[in-house]
Amino acid sequence: MSTTTPAATIPAATPAATFTVGQSFTYTQLIDDKLVHGFAELTGDRNPIHLDDAFAKKTKFGQRIAHGGILFGIISKVLGMDMPGVGTVYLTQLVNFRAPVFIGDTVTLVATIAELQPKSVAKINVVIKKQTGDVVMDGYADVKLPGWLTHIK
Repeated sequence: MSTTTPAATIPAATPAATFTVGQSFTYTQLIDDKLVHGFAELTGDRNPIHLDDAFAKKTKFGQRIAHGGILFGIISKVLGMDMPGVGTVYLTQLVNFRAPVFIGDTVTLVATIAELQPKSVAKINVVIKKQTGDVVMDGYADVKLPGWLTHIK
């Protein structure tokens, strides 16, 4: 079943020319059991390291870890809805996983425009840390900035 978001609830696109190198956006998300199970249901990734406490306890992590794809989803949410925002289209994504995210951790993404390139392309650095300050993921995304595909008002 697909649903459509009414146009009145979709934020307006920001014109590409208004973005600047160094501009950033910060977003924080609790990684809870409901989110992990929802991601498993959505994707079919039911690896027991994510869902089974008894299994995970026997691993080097000693407890369940969140799917790495959840972190990709957080990046996608920020790039597509917040900064650059509506109308942004992914071109590439490169990330490094640095540390595990456990159920109950709170992660914070900082996305920063590192380069503005020709043809409305931007390189955006992404760093995700958990509440301890440990970096759990870093890398970058290349995106087409809003307004290149359609004339969103």
